[in-house]
Amino acid sequence: MESNAPKKATPPPSTSKGGRLFLTLFFLVLAVGIGWLIYAKIVNLPEEETGAKEDRVAPVEVAPIEQGPIAYHRTFSGTLEATAEFVVAPKISGRIEKLTVDLADTVTRGQLVAELDDREYVQAVAQAEADLAVAKATLAEANSTLTIAVRELDRIERLRSEGVASESQFDSAKTAQLAGQAKLEVARAQMQRAESSLESARIRLAYTKINAEWTEGPGDRVVAERFVDEGDTVSPNAPLFSIVELSPITGTIFVTERDYGRIAVDQSATLTTDAFPEETFTGRVVRISPIFRQESRQARVELRIENPAQRLKPGMFIRVTLELARVEDATIVPEAAIANRSDQSGVFVVNDAGNKVTWHPVTLGLREGERTQVMGEGLTGRVVTLGQQLLDDGSAITISDQGDGESGA
Repeated sequence: MESNAPKKATPPPSTSKGGRLFLTLFFLVLAVGIGWLIYAKIVNLPEEETGAKEDRVAPVEVAPIEQGPIAYHRTFSGTLEATAEFVVAPKISGRIEKLTVDLADTVTRGQLVAELDDREYVQAVAQAEADLAVAKATLAEANSTLTIAVRELDRIERLRSEGVASESQFDSAKTAQLAGQAKLEVARAQMQRAESSLESARIRLAYTKINAEWTEGPGDRVVAERFVDEGDTVSPNAPLFSIVELSPITGTIFVTERDYGRIAVDQSATLTTDAFPEETFTGRVVRISPIFRQESRQARVELRIENPAQRLKPGMFIRVTLELARVEDATIVPEAAIANRSDQSGVFVVNDAGNKVTWHPVTLGLREGERTQVMGEGLTGRVVTLGQQLLDDGSAITISDQGDGESGA
């Protein structure tokens, strides 16, 4: 007897483990194959592009090749120094009673700048004058004594000739005359010594007035330093003031052996200083040291710089620019045009049609800013200044408007 109950549906068979593994392996092999094809394409890409490189047109910028003068300049760091310095110092010791100038004052040659206490020296002069007066009186006395002795000797000689005076009287008179003569000579010497002492005392008194006396250069200088104050006691030759010459002023730089041979006396120079950054001053080389400092291997070079307004001061830092070489008729290209191929410097010269370049090896010369002197054959027209990394000899190019050196002519 059949049952009337409904039958359950049989579920579809499930995917076996073997089927899932097969599918996984299939997709893995497919991914590896696709990856290998992509890798091979990448590896072979340069070879494919190599064949088409000659057909590629490279965008570049160009500039004209110039013909004209170019100079090589070097800038050196240096310092300003006073052209001349005079140190005011007393010749005698004493207490400073008065200073008549101060720092930054202008001083004229021979001007009184300080005074020492002179009371002791005034007294010394008075003493010397008294000693001279005594010496003069002694000389007058000796002169009178000699006159009397001479007269007595003459009288005795007459009496002796008449037979009245004896030889002993004559000898005594002669001795007195000789003694008077000697006494007169001593008195004269004493008076000369007294006169000399008085003159020395007066000179020492004059030394209490200290003047600025220099012998060379202009008549006006400036007080650079003051070393003492009023009331100080100073010894002989102790510095009181440093007085310097500021116009002209001296600039000093130090150069290495590389530049030494290119510097000459009377060579012109320009310089700047941080104190006046917007201004340029001029000078010329006046002295070149014949030796190099052993520690730095540099030689000292001095420049004369006109400084009529005395704005430049000793001790200022300066930057000195010298023209060390110059070529009047040079072939000049922008520094950006210099390229290197196989360790050789050169430029890419654009043809007349402006659609191809030719590689020209060059020898580099002077450089001035962003301009470089080059020496080689066939250097006329225009050179590539941007895009050289895309070029070889004979490469096709297209010139951008910004880089066309003749577009703005």
